[in-house]
Amino acid sequence: MTNHVSTHQAEDDARNENILIWVNGALKPRAEATVSVYDSGFMLGDGVWEGIRLYNGAWTFLDEHMDRLFEAAKAIDLDIGMTRNQIIAAVLETQAANAMTTDAHARLMVTRGVKTRPFQHPKLSQRGPTVVIIMEHSRQKLPRPIRLATVPHLRGLPMTQDPKLNSHSKLNCILACIAAEKAGADEALMLDAHGFVNTTNACNFFIVRKGQVWTSTGDYCMNGITRGKVIDLCRANGIPVFERNFSLVDTYGADEAFLTGTFGAQTPVGMIDGRRIGDGQMGPMTERLRGLYKALVGA
Repeated sequence: MTNHVSTHQAEDDARNENILIWVNGALKPRAEATVSVYDSGFMLGDGVWEGIRLYNGAWTFLDEHMDRLFEAAKAIDLDIGMTRNQIIAAVLETQAANAMTTDAHARLMVTRGVKTRPFQHPKLSQRGPTVVIIMEHSRQKLPRPIRLATVPHLRGLPMTQDPKLNSHSKLNCILACIAAEKAGADEALMLDAHGFVNTTNACNFFIVRKGQVWTSTGDYCMNGITRGKVIDLCRANGIPVFERNFSLVDTYGADEAFLTGTFGAQTPVGMIDGRRIGDGQMGPMTERLRGLYKALVGA
């Protein structure tokens, strides 16, 4: 099986060849949007980022994304050097420069900046931070529900690299993704340090069992904003929802499974470790939640 799909698979859009990218206050054509080889993000993965999505002229849940960006920067002792309103203004400036109104995705990245020498110590990052906004026209294109494979790579404990942190250091997740692809799947299902089902390498993970929606406790995964909105929608619409520990046995026997993320919203899962989930297609609960979410974001 080589026809892999990705939760971030988008329709080809020729306009993306001519996008303008915001780099430290200047809008630059794609080919000229570069950072230094001495940049902390390039050299060490020392930085934090957010992905935000444009629907019908509005950046979805922008306040929550800004909260998370500034919390993450504080957690890694990084001074962004811009206020919240200045970051939002930069996003709006980039949007206007690219004449984007809907179905756009922005990746907002902040690194510790340019180092004086190629070594680890953060005090060597003397020029910065580096702030970049890549904004692309993007609409999800999924030919089928995705396939997951469980991998040996775990979502770590908070004292190793806290998985709640949206850092540039994604190697653990990348290795998980590679392992899943080698196993003939699209994305990796990762367990936590106790062997409970946690998340995929790129998205939060949910199952549906007997009309109940389950997701992991959130102790060992990125507490995604879309994840939180799905939990809120369940509570507001009388759908029983639980953040709890559950196992692969619970997962294989689920009626439905789906992923949540800023780009894909709610992505149906058809197969896990070669076992078909439900009838292998998008289930009724996933479809209902997609409808509720679309209404919420005004898409």
